[in-house]
Amino acid sequence: MDGLEVPPYWHGGGGPPRFGVRATRPLVAGLVRAAWKVRVHDLWHVPSAGPVILASNHTGILDGPLLCGVVRRPVHAVVKEEMFRGVGGVLRNLGQIAVDRQAVDRAAVRSALAVLDRGDVLAIYPEGARCSGDFSTMRAGVAYLALCTGAPVVPVACLGVRPRGGSVGALPALRATLDVVFGQPQALEAIPWPRFKDVVQDRARWLQKWLAAHVRYACEVTGQRLPGGASTEPEPGAVAIARPSTDIEDVS
Repeated sequence: MDGLEVPPYWHGGGGPPRFGVRATRPLVAGLVRAAWKVRVHDLWHVPSAGPVILASNHTGILDGPLLCGVVRRPVHAVVKEEMFRGVGGVLRNLGQIAVDRQAVDRAAVRSALAVLDRGDVLAIYPEGARCSGDFSTMRAGVAYLALCTGAPVVPVACLGVRPRGGSVGALPALRATLDVVFGQPQALEAIPWPRFKDVVQDRARWLQKWLAAHVRYACEVTGQRLPGGASTEPEPGAVAIARPSTDIEDVS
């Protein structure tokens, strides 16, 4: 109906606790820097206050700890639920968000949106799994979160976290150089309910090309290479949005 205002469904959700991620950030930062040579580029792109989405490529197991350690604000990350097996209570107390990658996980979406609604930092890996890290494929969740909240999206490239030719669980050699490159934030204008799927997909395709371009730039300025080889520009429409993990509004 005309004039009908639908309140955001995530308001009052609370979200994951802040204390754990704040308390452990110095420890994580110290451990990462003790084991590897970490170079941080253009961290000033991360706003000092207010909601922000860190959209990072995902090549190795160190991506999460690396982001947590170099960003000066507490970071709540969306993490695959498999990582919570046996240590779920610990990770939840550390402010991390478990997501089921095989279904539309409404609880994870609400928690992620609650983080942004209260003005905190959310890290998300739009590729959906550890892979080549060039954004040749991507899920639409980051676009959905940005369209819901209007929070700026900061592109992040984590490089050197996996040796070339190594498995997705491999670690770099001790004292190897790791680079974290931040890019200029971009804000998608928030869209009130209903958010149509074709709009979310269109914004996701735009973000995919922008994030892929940032990874290529990061490789150029650092001299690093992706573990699977050179980054290639995705073709238009190459976004894998068959089952977007955060599209919980079934609007066609």
